[in-house]
Amino acid sequence: MVTILDRTNLVPAPADEKRVRHPEKAHKPDTEVLRKPEWIRVKAPASKGYHETRELVRSHKLVTVCEEAGCPNIGECWDKKHATFMIMGEICTRACAFCNVATGKPNALDLEEPQNVAKAVRQMGLAHVVITSVDRDDLADGGAEHFEKVIWAIRAASPNTTIEILTPDFLKKPGALERVVAAKPDVFNHNMETVPGNYLTVRPGARYFHSVRLLQRVKELDPTMFTKSGIMVGLGEERNEVLQLMDDLRTADVDFLTIGQYLQPTRKHHKVERFVTPEEFKSYEDIAYTKGFLMVSSSPLTRSSHHTGDDFARLKAAREKRLP
Repeated sequence: MVTILDRTNLVPAPADEKRVRHPEKAHKPDTEVLRKPEWIRVKAPASKGYHETRELVRSHKLVTVCEEAGCPNIGECWDKKHATFMIMGEICTRACAFCNVATGKPNALDLEEPQNVAKAVRQMGLAHVVITSVDRDDLADGGAEHFEKVIWAIRAASPNTTIEILTPDFLKKPGALERVVAAKPDVFNHNMETVPGNYLTVRPGARYFHSVRLLQRVKELDPTMFTKSGIMVGLGEERNEVLQLMDDLRTADVDFLTIGQYLQPTRKHHKVERFVTPEEFKSYEDIAYTKGFLMVSSSPLTRSSHHTGDDFARLKAAREKRLP
């Protein structure tokens, strides 16, 4: 998964004027970083495909979430040249305790970005693409129109490419969700990130039941559209809270659930309370299937945009199997 960040309109600042990446976290004391267990550790990437992708990223002066977040799947994903495009800039208006994306006042939207993303999708020959974004609370529609234009541009440039979107929550943005769903992505993903009891400390700018309702509303608008959501564990949640979250998502008729281990980006971010064992992840997967999800990906290294192309094919097959 090559996650490409939009660098539009960014003017490099002098060394002594560079902005603090997370001003809201700068005053916080350093947290303890737990030693990773064996099941989290992966080999250093060294494949030919990885180095080709790395050269592509360097030559185009791109910044990737894969590197900045220290994603453990970078070797595998870059080897396969999987791609996720992060639109609407690299500065987020939210300040989630787990996230390493820069916080602050975003730049203006790049009006050429939809066509540029579509061109890249076509040139890379992608069969499946994920489009995600930062939160843009500064925009009247939260960026819904921009999502819409990106989807349309990809459809025009590469009609056989299936499109998965991973959106913000469009909190207090009336009509925004409806515009995005009307653009007809193949998969609509919005991550819950954690259980409701953690929202005030982990995801303070969001509202748990608003996110559940967002996913439910997608199905009401288009019952044929696949919906997806993901959470991280290891943030201090209890097992019964995870199971209740599963029930909430099934009430919203969500098709696909992902569960992965939270990994702390820096000492200023929310600490890892514990490393969940592979056996516990397997238990979550088994229970989620009994609750009715079409697909579940639950493992320490599971990430929302990992294996998305293969997963989309499996998702369609799972639905067809259930049809009369």
